[in-house]
Amino acid sequence: MKQNTPQERYAYMTQTPIPKLIGSLAVPTIISMLVSNIYNMADTFFVGRISTQATAAVGIVFSVMAIINALGFFCGHGSGNFMSRRLGAGDTRQANEAAATGFALAFILGAVLMIFGLLFLNPLCRILGATPTILEDAKNYLRIILLGAPFMCAELVVNNQLRFEGSAVYAMAGLVSGAVINIGLDPLFIFGLEMGVAGAALATVLSQLIAFIILLYGSYHGPNIHIHLRNVRFNRYYMLQIVNGGLPSLTRQGMQSISTILLNTMAGAIGGDAAIAGMSVVTRVMMLANSALIGFGQGYQPVAAFNYGAGLYKRVRDGFFFCVKTGTAFLLVISTVLFAFAPGIIRFFRDDPDVVTIGMRALRYQTIVFFLAAFIVMSNMMLQSIGKGVKATILASARSGLFFIPLILILPKILGLTGVEITQAVSDVLTFAISIPLVRSVLREMGETK
Repeated sequence: MKQNTPQERYAYMTQTPIPKLIGSLAVPTIISMLVSNIYNMADTFFVGRISTQATAAVGIVFSVMAIINALGFFCGHGSGNFMSRRLGAGDTRQANEAAATGFALAFILGAVLMIFGLLFLNPLCRILGATPTILEDAKNYLRIILLGAPFMCAELVVNNQLRFEGSAVYAMAGLVSGAVINIGLDPLFIFGLEMGVAGAALATVLSQLIAFIILLYGSYHGPNIHIHLRNVRFNRYYMLQIVNGGLPSLTRQGMQSISTILLNTMAGAIGGDAAIAGMSVVTRVMMLANSALIGFGQGYQPVAAFNYGAGLYKRVRDGFFFCVKTGTAFLLVISTVLFAFAPGIIRFFRDDPDVVTIGMRALRYQTIVFFLAAFIVMSNMMLQSIGKGVKATILASARSGLFFIPLILILPKILGLTGVEITQAVSDVLTFAISIPLVRSVLREMGETK
């Protein structure tokens, strides 16, 4: 169905059968997520050709990338969720103002992060877990990443706003373009120009800048909300809406950053650079595997938010159960493949016996319980999309925060390196358990409301 006008978009979002609607929105998003994570892994792959220390250095900077993502998703999901509900209710004025405010806030937060990060670069790298042998590589990589922080944050906002409007194809075009460019620039800068890890960082920043320009261009086509600075409203009303819709994303990404720092610190203390490198590879592999599920769930988010705003609660519930069933079946297949080929997967990134041994064990532990992520992710996305900010934030903080942080501090002291390797799997089981009561009452409430 064409969406050349707001009226056609409304009909498309509220009348298209749920499986078809989620599929049409999810396929471009899945492609975007997969390609984006592939280019994230490209850094790991190409840097892995340099040394174990270089691989470890890029791995510890991942937590700063998580902070950048946290700020971008905070503003993007916060404004996007509210935009979608307002569009479902027919209120285009507030949708326009929320879009501009979320965009401006993200750019400002990214600039603040850049300034403070560059001013305290050396102590920041040490806090992230850099050992003396990887400190210089970590600084060279992080310095360039920080320069691109404002544009990377703003890019995520535009991408998410396009998704929540139902324009997943535009969102996909921007991210895929950036990813392809990154994969092409990595070997050129790292090896061709002999820039090492700094080349990997430069490739990432330049590709993200190009993606930002493409996404911004796409936002001015079709029925999409056009971002204008005159619509920026830094007032209490819009700040609260962004916080309510974006806090779960900020919490999730922020906790992931903290957990990555603790993971690298504990792994380095027990197993040295090889342990940091092995766990970093596993993190990237699981992110790629998880990206398809997240992309599928992000196809559901605009459906949930738009139809909730329109008062069509049955469509919200039907979409949730459809995504949980489909996602669980998919993850069972993926988990089987990852478990079976774990040694070869780790070796592909870094052919170091110690790295392979540590990474293989950690990857297999995580894949055993990976199928639980379908219910966890869909529950979190539904709660966030329909404005249940408190419950969504609790669930978002569980996997990488409420459970992971205590576990990574306790289990390695009891079990040594094995404790590091099993922490994420144990955290996933506990997160699944807490997600059931959080989502049950909301589903029941929507089932009873006509």
